[in-house]
Amino acid sequence: MTMRSMAKQWVPPIILQRIKPLLRSTIYFSGTYPSWEAARAQTSGYDAALILERVRDATLKVRDGEAKYERDSVIFNEIQFSFPLLAGLLRAASENDGRLCVLDYGGSLGSSYFQCMNFLSELPSLNWGVVEQAHFVECGKSLFQSEQLQFFDGIAECVRETGPNVALLSSVLQYVPEPYKVMEELMTAGIPYFVIDRTPFTDRSADLITIQHVPPSIYPASYPCHMFGRESFADRFRDRYELIAEFEGADGNAIASGVPFSFGGMILRRS
Repeated sequence: MTMRSMAKQWVPPIILQRIKPLLRSTIYFSGTYPSWEAARAQTSGYDAALILERVRDATLKVRDGEAKYERDSVIFNEIQFSFPLLAGLLRAASENDGRLCVLDYGGSLGSSYFQCMNFLSELPSLNWGVVEQAHFVECGKSLFQSEQLQFFDGIAECVRETGPNVALLSSVLQYVPEPYKVMEELMTAGIPYFVIDRTPFTDRSADLITIQHVPPSIYPASYPCHMFGRESFADRFRDRYELIAEFEGADGNAIASGVPFSFGGMILRRS
């Protein structure tokens, strides 16, 4: 029996969360920092070339039918659907004569697009615009772009070219230096729906900044990570968007330097 399996079997969950850094075989979080810059100075960053290489190779397997699903460069034998995410997308399409145009901010090389296609392929009109870092956009245009799936360097370009009716923010806001600036730009663009998924929330009134560590089995990396105060996060939308639903995410719960948090999401509609 391995150290990891013994820990899962015998150690209470709250203690297990605290010893995860010792196991070094799973994602874990450490420290709290006064600023994004202070945390960034202690990490390898999210723009490392190795990350793109791993994600590209995994997404190629999905594109070519050699794998069912990819998430964060990890290949799965079965698609792990986020049904709340799908519900938000399909509701937006139902209010727009079946037309769905997604602005997928931080959407990698189309992970959510490939994940959702089983449910969206029958829509009369589907466009998916991924806004990403420049090296991801270059790779996406070269290997994955199609009539439905396109890649853009910025929000303004994607809005201008596609006219999205949904902004999808899945596992991205926590890794952006200024997440509220991104949200403000998307709201100002007047996009009718927001679907937020796989985002870490705490019950604290204020956000905190920690560091996320990724094990070498995925790719050796670390990067700053926001943990959002749930109520203060929702307040950012309150004057312009109605909260349709709030839901738990598939990533579960964890602890960052003694602060418990859980991954979750929201579906919001412009008021």
